Amino acid sequence: MNDSMIRMLGFSIPLLLIIGCGGKKEEEFKFYTLKEAETQQLELTVEASGTIEAISSIEIKSKASGQILFLGAEIGDYVDEGVVLARIDQRTPTNTLSQANADLEVAKVRLTNAQNQFERSSTLHSEGNISDKSFEDAQEAFSSARAQQVRAQVFLENARIALDDTSVRSPIAGTVISRPAEVGQVITSPTSAVGGGTLLMEMADLNKVRVRALIDEIDIGKISIGQEVTLKVSAYRDKKFLGVVSKIEPMSKIDQNVTTFPVLIDIENKDNLLLIGMNTDVEIEILNEEVAIALPAGSLRTRKDITSAAGLLGINKTDLNAFLSKRVEGENFDAYIVLKKTKSGAKPIWVKVGKTDLNYVEIREGIQKTELVYVLPSEGLIKYQQKFSERVKSNFG
Repeated sequence: MNDSMIRMLGFSIPLLLIIGCGGKKEEEFKFYTLKEAETQQLELTVEASGTIEAISSIEIKSKASGQILFLGAEIGDYVDEGVVLARIDQRTPTNTLSQANADLEVAKVRLTNAQNQFERSSTLHSEGNISDKSFEDAQEAFSSARAQQVRAQVFLENARIALDDTSVRSPIAGTVISRPAEVGQVITSPTSAVGGGTLLMEMADLNKVRVRALIDEIDIGKISIGQEVTLKVSAYRDKKFLGVVSKIEPMSKIDQNVTTFPVLIDIENKDNLLLIGMNTDVEIEILNEEVAIALPAGSLRTRKDITSAAGLLGINKTDLNAFLSKRVEGENFDAYIVLKKTKSGAKPIWVKVGKTDLNYVEIREGIQKTELVYVLPSEGLIKYQQKFSERVKSNFG
């Protein structure tokens, strides 16, 4: 290829670009699409993540202090209510019980003697054979002996309870979820130790568990108590679990400037497939409804951004200002502007909106079925496209 041909090609390329950029202005950039008002199925779900936890768990501790001689359950074991979970060394409680029995026998003898003495003193006092002081002493001794017997009976009952406390029984029917104690370990009682006593086991009823899901503050207003929830866990990817929202906690959590609220979801777990600590994916269905008339969310415009869109569609500024001069109740709440296609061109009208799935919006007033509206990009995107169009024109003359 010779130099003259190269120079000719170099001149022809920008010429072709100029020719290519020529033509009708409305065909250079198409800012809008036309959409028909029609029946639409609105579907909206809120997604979150959470972990499985027990609805209620119980710490098992021994009221008796001493060495652990026996532990009756391992982690993961299901035990019925009343089953012996642990036995503590009984030697000290047994000795205390024997002493309390002996003390009670002595108290009974003393009470019998004091009662006999009081009865004799009463007879002699009535006959005037003993002084008032002697009678009062006999009466006091009898009352003291009676109190001593009651005290001995209380000590005996407490000793029996202390001996019975060396056998730790399950307070509920449930599953052992932790067991930090071991046989041979010396433990302390929560009733006598400042630190709260030694933890033997932790139990929970896993027939019903819950998920603590963190819902973004934007979506929390769409959640209500009793709402049905679908959950998935990694261990059973092909299986869905159903739950119910039981509580929305009022205290928010802030992590990396993101505000969320804990939502508690109760799940039936009869097969014990869900285990404590499992991660879950939560889907809460907010909306699943067919509406008679719906439009794309992109067709709705506010008073602030209607001007740029109207200019693109050739709407006269005077007509637009006259339209905007009237205030409409519910603006930016349930009243928005759409640009309807008519025989005379685009026409701004107010519409009342209802439910939305963020892609489509229910139209309650202002538009009839099959009518066409313009869907335009945001004001920022329109301005960017306009600047880009002007830059191309300036580059190619």
